[in-house]
Amino acid sequence: MGGAEVEVLVAGGGVVGCAVALELARRGVSVLLAEAEDGFGLQASGTNSGVLHTGFDSVPGELETHLILRAARPREEALAALGVPVKRCGALMTPRDDAERARVAALARGAAANGVAHELRDDGSLLIPGECVTDPVRFTLALAAAAGAAGAELRVGAPVGDLERAGDGLAAQVGGARVRARVVVNCAGLGADALARTAGDEGFAIHPRKGEFLVFEPPGGAAPERILLPVPSPGTKGVLVFPTLDGKLVTGPTAHDQQDKRDWRVRPEAPAEIRAKVAAMVPELEGAEPIAAYAGLRPAGTGCNYVIGPSPLCPPLIHVAAIRSTGLTAALGIAADVAGHVAAAGVEVGEPAPLRPGPRPPGLGLDGPWWTRTARYEAARAS
Repeated sequence: MGGAEVEVLVAGGGVVGCAVALELARRGVSVLLAEAEDGFGLQASGTNSGVLHTGFDSVPGELETHLILRAARPREEALAALGVPVKRCGALMTPRDDAERARVAALARGAAANGVAHELRDDGSLLIPGECVTDPVRFTLALAAAAGAAGAELRVGAPVGDLERAGDGLAAQVGGARVRARVVVNCAGLGADALARTAGDEGFAIHPRKGEFLVFEPPGGAAPERILLPVPSPGTKGVLVFPTLDGKLVTGPTAHDQQDKRDWRVRPEAPAEIRAKVAAMVPELEGAEPIAAYAGLRPAGTGCNYVIGPSPLCPPLIHVAAIRSTGLTAALGIAADVAGHVAAAGVEVGEPAPLRPGPRPPGLGLDGPWWTRTARYEAARAS
């Protein structure tokens, strides 16, 4: 493709945008995947915990839950086909009192309703064997590379903006070039509401929800065998403890709502907040010094969640917005859903070709464990 005209322009190269580009490209659609940053997965996707969820604690019947569950099989196929590493460790949630025991039992009933394998033990603890950990940066880059191998054009340092109607599609500014597309898929994360507004759509708003993490050498040299989950409270799922693929231990995230979409700093009070919440789960961490800290800004919808579908004011614009941290887990389910919307918009969408890995995508890559890239990049961005 020459770049001036394309069937689908995907705005945003996080894990969801990369998954959408891959899904469409392997179905024969001409796709341009444009990322504003200097590489893929440098914002919310690159600061994700890397935990792949089963959906055991997702609200039955909600769109988010449906897409998490829908993603399970294609995600397993993609992880294997693209050589993305996974630590299949399972997760354990242990209540501390009768009130928490009742909440855990309710979660077990929800897991059953969602068809997720689980074990509610006699002591009230809940084992979810399917929960696992991956490398969120490597996963994102692998999806981008596979999209390129399937025929998608990949651009970094190319923010998308200034949408306007052009015939039965849209024209957009992509970096320094004007591009016409039959459909624009808005996967712009923190900037999804701003991109929508250039098309006259003010139907949703995004604010950053900061999640801060601490990375430790595991006490005694051995990280927990499982992901350790807190019993959630009404306002938050809480701070968890999980092993990384390279043998470190990570605790987090916090959940701090803010307005500044450029403030990626770890707040001074965050380490104490995290330590207080993990003390009961891993007492050995008391007094231990973290080897790294980083913060992610999740694109939280203001009064909305998982906004997916055509803009009511500009139908050639398909929103994939307000996708919180479960987007890593649900990405391939979201992509399949978006393919249906693209087909409904009049673009021919064929059967998917087999997945195959591609060469390293353009821009900043990955050298070493994902959390080292994340911590380095976030420290530079916050300074």
